[in-house]
Amino acid sequence: VESGIIRDEAGTGRWIADLLQHGIGSYEAPLVAALMAAWSAGDVAEIDCLNAEFLASRESAELRAETVQMGFSMRRLLRDLRDENLAPIATLVEALPEVAFPTVWAGIAAAWQIDPDAALTAYLWSWAENQVMAALKAVPLGQAAGQRLLAALGGQIPLVAVDAQKLPKTAWSNFTPAFAITCARHETQYSRLFRS
Repeated sequence: VESGIIRDEAGTGRWIADLLQHGIGSYEAPLVAALMAAWSAGDVAEIDCLNAEFLASRESAELRAETVQMGFSMRRLLRDLRDENLAPIATLVEALPEVAFPTVWAGIAAAWQIDPDAALTAYLWSWAENQVMAALKAVPLGQAAGQRLLAALGGQIPLVAVDAQKLPKTAWSNFTPAFAITCARHETQYSRLFRS
């Protein structure tokens, strides 16, 4: 917003939709699906590998700090829920020195036996809603614009979730250079309101 890349509802919609398709949808969503499968299979080595890959994939120090903080909060939530079905997830994530948010989130979804389509759709919707809410404050946009953006993104999310589950690991990509550059700039931005 400060650089002028996003100025209005249309620009906001393009930015978020591009990230949905080319970043979250083609890297994070397939990774969450793979994590859910690994949790369901009890494949500790794969869970550890995917967690490490996600941490390494963060484009900036701030994005990495964000996922580690959210992972830490989810780890604490696991204890606070006192759900016996989540005990194996809690035990494994407690052993990890750093845990990424998707790792814990996928473990909970798998333990609660949430259908992968529904889980990924919810994961993507939560991400999109967070992006729109940040834009409402930062651009700024009105509530009606936010609802229009969410309606448009909501129409794309189910297909992104389906495609993510079919994407082979060799095709996963979060190559979004404009996003990476803006995240790096945001770390030292004077008018910074949110963690990236």
